[in-house]
Amino acid sequence: MTNQDLLEIAREYGSPVYVYNAQKIAGQYKRLQDAFKKVKQVKINYAVKALSNLSVLSYLKSLGAGMDTVSIQEVRLALEAGVLPENIIYTPNGVSIEEIEKAVSLGVQINIDNLSILEQFGTKHPNVPVCIRINPHVMAGGNTNISVGHIDSKFGISIHQLPHIKRIVENTGMHINGIHMHTGSDILDIDVFLYASEILFETAKNFDRLEFIDFGSGFKVPYKEGDIETNVEEMGKKLSKRFNEFCKEYGKDLTLAFEPGKFLVSEAGKFLVQVNVVKQTTSTVFAQVDSGFNHLIRPMLYGSRHEIDNISNPDGRDRFYSVVGYICETDTFANNRRIPEISEGDILSFSNAGAYCFSMASNYNSRYRPAEVLWHDKKAHLIRKRETFDDLVKNQIAITL
Repeated sequence: MTNQDLLEIAREYGSPVYVYNAQKIAGQYKRLQDAFKKVKQVKINYAVKALSNLSVLSYLKSLGAGMDTVSIQEVRLALEAGVLPENIIYTPNGVSIEEIEKAVSLGVQINIDNLSILEQFGTKHPNVPVCIRINPHVMAGGNTNISVGHIDSKFGISIHQLPHIKRIVENTGMHINGIHMHTGSDILDIDVFLYASEILFETAKNFDRLEFIDFGSGFKVPYKEGDIETNVEEMGKKLSKRFNEFCKEYGKDLTLAFEPGKFLVSEAGKFLVQVNVVKQTTSTVFAQVDSGFNHLIRPMLYGSRHEIDNISNPDGRDRFYSVVGYICETDTFANNRRIPEISEGDILSFSNAGAYCFSMASNYNSRYRPAEVLWHDKKAHLIRKRETFDDLVKNQIAITL
């Protein structure tokens, strides 16, 4: 997918617009498969929350992926995309027992991270297989906003509460078929992740009917040239060896499961915006674009960096710009970033726009959410239409007071 292809997409479908490269998604999926090829049974469950477009889910299904879901709506999206219920794991946090029972009725794998819900569920549904989400109290990632393995995290059942888990399982006679953890995003230290895995292996020894162990995900992807990333090949080599050893100790082959989201789709995404105004102040040159944190909130929410290219003038002389949006609040995408010279009407391309970008978009300032395009077999396929004013008001009820 070249700059010229992206410019054609912006011309045809307008801006702002999200574009996803199917070939990159497939390449990342294969890379993960190859890293764990020495394990007999591996299951890759794509984290739907990263990018939930039905066409993307369907494409990932065609590659062999299952789905990791965190809400009943995501379960239904996965089913709508043609994914079989047995290939969907449902890992909610803080939901009601009623929502979990709806997921049971749809036939998906249940994953519980709360002692109270575990006891309620085991009492009412002792024969329904359940996975337990453990918090190992290990942070394998960097940013505390996206690391969920720390001791104060709301996610998972503390490893120190294992006696409580065992008491509930024994009292209810419930069927535990999986053990799960997720330490957070942007894993930097493989040895720390492997240390957390050892905690999971020790936990697994307490349950004799397991079918799988889910190690979560959080593999770091590069956000700029030369950026560090998780070495999945090294992780695959080390974890595969230890996993195979554990299966021998356990007495049967288990499935090694992962739930990557960002790793599969982040680098596949581009976000295209048009420059409305180039504004010179006493100290700064602003490139003001036809978008804002209503479409891409990650730089403001997480301080994340997205490389920005001027694809209308890629060979222009570099200048320093602060790229900002059109929202009536501070919505700065980049401060004093070196970018080839920008003129009004130019198209800028944001990289790493595949994960947690459109899925976090909103209608703030009553702006429309953008279109989405999937680039597949050297062709652009519209997979979500741009919203219209009718979409803004269709669920509102105007009353006369």
